[in-house]
Amino acid sequence: MKRVCLLAGSLFMIGWMSLKADEGMWLLPLLEKLNIDKMTSMGLKLSAEDIYSINHSSLKDAVVIFGWGCTGEIVSGEGLLLTNHHCGFDAIQNHSSVQHDYLKDGFWAMTHEEELPNPGLTATFLIRIEDVTQRILVNLNDTLSEQRRGEEVKRISNEIVRKATEDNHYQAMVKSFFNGNNYYLLVYEEYRDVRLVGTPPSSIGKFGYDTDNWMWPRHTGDFSVFRVYSGPDGKPAEYAKQNIPLKPKHFFPVSLRGYTEGDFAMVIGYPGNTLRYMTSYEVKELMEVIHPNRITIRGLRQDILLNDMLADEAVNIKYASKYSNSSNSWKFSIGQSKGLKALKIYDKKQQLEKEFIGWMNEDGERKSKYGDALNLIHEAVTVRSPYQHALQYTTECLVKGSEIIGFAGKATTLYHALLKEPENRHKIDSLTAELKTLGEEFYREYNESTDRKVTPALLKLFYENVPTVFRPDFFTVIQSKYKGNVEYYCNALFNRSVFANSFDFTVFIQNPTRKTLEKDLAFVAALTTQNKYRELFQNRARVNANYEKGKRLYMAGLMEMQENRIFYPDANSTMRLSYGSVRDYFPRDAVHYDYYTTLEGVMQKEDPSNWEFDVSKKLKDLFARRDYGRYGENGRMPTCFITDNDITGGNSGSPVLDAEGALIGLAFDGNWEAMTGDILFEPELQRCICVDIRYVLFIMDKYAGAGHLVDEMKIIQ
Repeated sequence: MKRVCLLAGSLFMIGWMSLKADEGMWLLPLLEKLNIDKMTSMGLKLSAEDIYSINHSSLKDAVVIFGWGCTGEIVSGEGLLLTNHHCGFDAIQNHSSVQHDYLKDGFWAMTHEEELPNPGLTATFLIRIEDVTQRILVNLNDTLSEQRRGEEVKRISNEIVRKATEDNHYQAMVKSFFNGNNYYLLVYEEYRDVRLVGTPPSSIGKFGYDTDNWMWPRHTGDFSVFRVYSGPDGKPAEYAKQNIPLKPKHFFPVSLRGYTEGDFAMVIGYPGNTLRYMTSYEVKELMEVIHPNRITIRGLRQDILLNDMLADEAVNIKYASKYSNSSNSWKFSIGQSKGLKALKIYDKKQQLEKEFIGWMNEDGERKSKYGDALNLIHEAVTVRSPYQHALQYTTECLVKGSEIIGFAGKATTLYHALLKEPENRHKIDSLTAELKTLGEEFYREYNESTDRKVTPALLKLFYENVPTVFRPDFFTVIQSKYKGNVEYYCNALFNRSVFANSFDFTVFIQNPTRKTLEKDLAFVAALTTQNKYRELFQNRARVNANYEKGKRLYMAGLMEMQENRIFYPDANSTMRLSYGSVRDYFPRDAVHYDYYTTLEGVMQKEDPSNWEFDVSKKLKDLFARRDYGRYGENGRMPTCFITDNDITGGNSGSPVLDAEGALIGLAFDGNWEAMTGDILFEPELQRCICVDIRYVLFIMDKYAGAGHLVDEMKIIQ
């Protein structure tokens, strides 16, 4: 039987036949072999070496992982960084107060000294990617159990990482690609002093909020500005006043030339997770378990949060980021659920599996190698379903949903140390100090009265939807001592728990005792929740061993079956490039969406009675005067545009570049009609929504009066 050649090159170079070149999130070291000819034919003016090089500066050197969740890009020789407003939202919120509400009013540092530090925020640069597949696979064979295989992969990976990071300050990791059929080493340099430079008010940066989220046409100025600092020696350093603005290897020039339909566009960033090789069994699990649970639980909690946020400005500041992070995934689940049904994704996956089974059965050797693949996946998904359901409810309702239970769970390590007093005194002191710090962070963004509403609502929902066998033991207490009355139980919990407010917590942390925790209802709820979660997780993990094996075999079989197809790996938070063009689309019969929007659309959407569509007087005045400076085009102010680039979550903040590598926008969203794109790419529907860089600069300069930041950039006109 012909051996499958994995990712190193030959498998991917056979042809373009069944895959459109603008589909895919491509590994940059493979562009020369796989993509550069097609990209050049579409208009690219650069070489593959200009995009990714380990010998000289290249485009990759201007792109960062922003905070390990988004993407950002360097736009000046002084370390100036752009990302999305929603990516910088946590930092903006942390600096906000009722007296200085940067969420509401915006913020702009007029000097370096005014820039605001953000402890824990990082900007991480990729140094290099290296294929280590053969170094790992040579030590593996089909006789290994999945557990033993995993242990061996981890052992070899750790050794590879050790060698890559000895005698330097870099960080490294080995990541799996193609479901464990390939492995790459990624070496990074992490900068730990990242300061907030500027942000528009949320009325611009989040214009449209939940209503417009995942929608086109869009008019959101979704950007924020940071600066990366290094130590005086140019290397990463913790925040210090003597640190200096980073001197980057590369920064993007910024284009004011605009674009027209059909123009080449590429996106470089860190897409988080796609599931393009998902089976029909997993699609069914999404449709019947994961999405319905998320929609129900988060929808209930968000309604309570939003009511309190709209009623109290201080609560709004505390909960703005929590609400935004929750609602983004909530609406995604709503959209993807509809898309999975409308586009018949389950049926399409089933058809591919039918073809796979037919191909496999044509050859005895194939059947011997891949015959168990789909059965292993199907059985695992079926058996794990009740655990998946219970784990999701446990996480969403108890660990993350109820804040008091979630925070009380932080004390479990201290509790176990207290069980071994007094010989554990030094460890107890250390853990107490850590918990005190966590408490300071927690109570800064906590509102007890809001949590008093959320917690009983979620506990009731959990009780109604999770079978008894999967419930933590504290539900037995609710039944026996409180006669099943969740409200009664929650009142007792909040009234007596040392975790209910900062005052009681401060008293407790000064002299923490085992007995105090054992009597605390919130802590008991947290401890029993953790115990049940661990039990559920272990049960699911036992099932998932076969699942992982099935996924690996199915992926290898697909690549062998479709030998003329150029495969790309699913997104996994590693640097990728996608390419395409600026392009309109027709979402449904007789409906056409143009490829750009303008400030006029902001004014058309304005609704003084709806906080989501508030427009400031200053922005309206600039529009009335058509005072756009050099950023307008033909008397109009462009705001957003769309391309057919392949992106997903994690690409937020990614640079959108023209054919010469100049910045024309920031990617910030996908579109409603293609919410299934993470599972199956829809070339005629899927669009990347971007904020126009000219709108970004217009807001900085004309609206905020921060033209000094524009002067810092290399502007191309």
